[in-house]
Amino acid sequence: MPNVSLDAAFVRNAVCPPGKSKIDYYDTSVTGFIVEVRSSSGKTYHLRYRDRHGKLRQHKIGDTKSLTFDKARQAAQKLRARVVLGEDPAEKRQALRAVPTLSTFAQDRYLPYVKGYKKSWESDDCFLRNHVLPTFGSRHLDDITHADVIAFHHSLRDRGYAAATANRMVVLLRYMFNLARKWRIPGSEQNPAAGVPLFECNNERERYLSAAETRRLLAALEQSQNTQLQFIIPLLLLLGCRKRELLNARWEEFDLERRLWRIPITKSGKARHVPLSEAVLELLDRVPRWEGCPYVVPNPRTRRPFNTIFNGWDAARKRAGMPELRLHDLRHSFASFLVNAGRSIYEVQKILGHSQLKTTQRYS
Repeated sequence: MPNVSLDAAFVRNAVCPPGKSKIDYYDTSVTGFIVEVRSSSGKTYHLRYRDRHGKLRQHKIGDTKSLTFDKARQAAQKLRARVVLGEDPAEKRQALRAVPTLSTFAQDRYLPYVKGYKKSWESDDCFLRNHVLPTFGSRHLDDITHADVIAFHHSLRDRGYAAATANRMVVLLRYMFNLARKWRIPGSEQNPAAGVPLFECNNERERYLSAAETRRLLAALEQSQNTQLQFIIPLLLLLGCRKRELLNARWEEFDLERRLWRIPITKSGKARHVPLSEAVLELLDRVPRWEGCPYVVPNPRTRRPFNTIFNGWDAARKRAGMPELRLHDLRHSFASFLVNAGRSIYEVQKILGHSQLKTTQRYS
């Protein structure tokens, strides 16, 4: 490892001694600045130094064909100054190489994580495949900027997607970067989706049943060919649960003595408890039971949960003169009843199982 006064002429004429694969020439002016000369006639500038743990490191500056000697020496001096101040150029380079692309992060970390707790993970997978990854999939996390996300957000609206759909892409990106930062994934120090203003959505339709409409609906249900609807629809209205939560409900989940229904699997992935009113208890007492059947409102023919109740529901709502009424509107009505009865918005949030308070606040 000869020490020489490196200059452009020396580097240009330097050769590797016969019998060796390479040789390093150390500059006598800039500590650690070397030129590696190989038997293949290739030549590369490096800076050799010791890191804060005393380990010998070598940082590649560039090959002599792409970089002039003066540029290489200036780079070596700057790198040397950083080393003296305690930095490790090699460590920083390794960190940059460790930054994953959004596609890699989504497949290796994000999707496996949400599959374990999020019932709607398939929606995330669909949004990623069809919208987010075609735009950002090949980009590294630290290469996606705030301006990029804003441009992507607006491009979705320009292509005819609803404001709510465009907003969901931004929310998904924001959540992914928040998780990446929580997990300390390299390149996630800044969240490019944070602070991106969402489009205002004016398509949220709220429908609440009046007392007269409720009576008409209950009367129409009594004429339904699906005899279970006369129990299913009032229970949805009195419990405020989601349709599938009730259709899959088992008797073992109901503690009639304590007046509680424990829903084990919800949309948010967490169990929750719903109080049972006197009206609910009276209704449950009238619900028919079948020996060996654990379900509360099963299909009488199969003794299994209904796959769908749409046909019977559609006929009943039309018979009641409310063809626009949705099953989910029963949940809205339940929430509105509770708020108007003086229950706090936080109590209603817990009963409905909303993860965000602002979702519940719509009913106040």
